[in-house]
Amino acid sequence: MLTQCRRDLFGYEVVEGRQVVAAFDGGEVTSDAGALLLGATDRAIGLVTRFAACFEDGRVQTLIEHTVETMVAQRVFGIALGYEDLIDHDQLRHDPVLATLAGKLTARRQDCAPLAGKSTLNRLEHAPSTPSRYHKIDHDAAAIEGLFVELFLDAHRTPPEEIVLDLDATDDPLHGHQEGRFFHGYYDGYCYLPLYVFCGRHLLAAKLRRSNIDASAGALDEVERIVAQIRARWPRVKIVLRADSGFARDELMTWGEANGVDYLFGLARNDRLVGAIAEELAEAAAESLAQGAPARRFADFPWRTLDSWSRERRVVAKAEHLPKGSNPRFVVTSLGAAEIDARTLYEDVYCARGEVENRIKEQQLDMFADRTSAATMRANQLRLWFASFAYVLIEALRRIGLRFTQFAAATCGTIRLKLLKIGAQVRRSVRRIKVAMASACPYQTEYHLAYLYLRRAAF
Repeated sequence: MLTQCRRDLFGYEVVEGRQVVAAFDGGEVTSDAGALLLGATDRAIGLVTRFAACFEDGRVQTLIEHTVETMVAQRVFGIALGYEDLIDHDQLRHDPVLATLAGKLTARRQDCAPLAGKSTLNRLEHAPSTPSRYHKIDHDAAAIEGLFVELFLDAHRTPPEEIVLDLDATDDPLHGHQEGRFFHGYYDGYCYLPLYVFCGRHLLAAKLRRSNIDASAGALDEVERIVAQIRARWPRVKIVLRADSGFARDELMTWGEANGVDYLFGLARNDRLVGAIAEELAEAAAESLAQGAPARRFADFPWRTLDSWSRERRVVAKAEHLPKGSNPRFVVTSLGAAEIDARTLYEDVYCARGEVENRIKEQQLDMFADRTSAATMRANQLRLWFASFAYVLIEALRRIGLRFTQFAAATCGTIRLKLLKIGAQVRRSVRRIKVAMASACPYQTEYHLAYLYLRRAAF
């Protein structure tokens, strides 16, 4: 047997008369060859360079091995490829494709890898409130927040007539004693309560917050900032805010009415509201019982709370009866009845709000946005932003490179699995680096199209 001759050669079964053997002698091999598409995407939108510009490096530049831009690229590309933890980079710092994406093939020092390991990257993500002897890299939070909106604006060649900003809060479970941890009764655990703002698939804000607050806390500040930045470039665009009942607060609605921003929020039901649509509920119940199927009616009426609203507002109600009983739902809006009828408003506009839940799932499940295990909220906020920019990068790949392929609406996880996780051998010569990808890759057509579209977008 061959395995008796060489200790590093593994012998397996015989297939059609041939002995199957294996050994760790393939040379420079990567499982992430498809990530070259991420590099092409980054060149098209300029994400890494602009993100790195939000950091201030207090180190002596002549003595450093890894620049801030290289580390930012390494971290963003790493998360996009599925490596959520810093410890992963102790192996990734030798990966030839990741080194190519970061623009650094060799180290200046002989005892150093081309890319940074976990300890060096930790100094980037540690994010102390004041620089110290061991942590001299700081970041500009306002610049980072503004970059999300800049990338959204740059994604449009011409201003749209109308945009809908979806606001939502979700839980970020905590399993340690991080700063700002609180027990949240609804989620039945210790967590953060980050606020997300999306426009379609575009991520405009990811704000980490304590969980001992109202779901809408800080939403007005985020909306004011985002709307001001959007209108500075698109002064005539119509903006609609959309969210569930956790954001139906008089402060937010009053601001929208004063600043020409429409809103459409869910409204928590109560006895007064249910009583206002008693006739419609009775009709729906009668029809449901007669036909043996769900039935619904819609009502449209002015409404004012007893003490929490400063003015009367339009409320649309869905009076629905299901086999298990009545199911009334309410929304409050600044959109006029002459502009949009009640059924269309609820079924076509408000119910589309559910799509933002899928975007948040991509953030947390595919981009690991809930890996907030640092001691301080400032460091955890930075980690959330790294995950968010990884999402923005793959979303740009989906929007630009995959728009006419079967992956045009695929999740980030699917895109990673099908197009980024490709095995390849890396061959280096004086003139070029050849990444020889697996010939059996089943998605070569989609990869080729993505390459062409991204190349066109970069010029």
